[in-house]
Amino acid sequence: MNIYDFSAERIDGRVQSLSEYKGKVLLIVNTASKCGLTPQLEGLEALYRKYRDRGFVVLGFPCNQFARQDPGTNEEIAAFCSVNYGISFPMFAKIAVNGKNAHPLYRYLKKRRGIPLIRFIKWNFTKFLVDRDGRVVARFSPMTKPERLAPQIERLL
Repeated sequence: MNIYDFSAERIDGRVQSLSEYKGKVLLIVNTASKCGLTPQLEGLEALYRKYRDRGFVVLGFPCNQFARQDPGTNEEIAAFCSVNYGISFPMFAKIAVNGKNAHPLYRYLKKRRGIPLIRFIKWNFTKFLVDRDGRVVARFSPMTKPERLAPQIERLL
């Protein structure tokens, strides 16, 4: 099993298989619109624009599980990301990343790169780097700024 076995609802409501990203390097991030780390959206967009022509994609998954920092509807979140950060990378519908209602993709991601005894997402903007074969190769903390990921992304490209 790898991440290509999962599907997720896009922020516009259509369901997308992650197999559509086969052969790409992915950065999967749980996002929030009202978090102190929300400005990382700018850095994520910059990475996407810099490397997308080489086969890199950021996948954003809004989540309201951390201090209710993404309370809006999918439409409100999409508008916020577009207007405030010019987000052009794929955004998905709001999901849960922890608990019994966690999206299956996030249950998988946590198993692949969970720290022993800490198999949960601690906060918004936890990042998972996936290679071209759909393997999770790294997990980064919310505090890791997107620009610091460039060397790892370049190695995978």
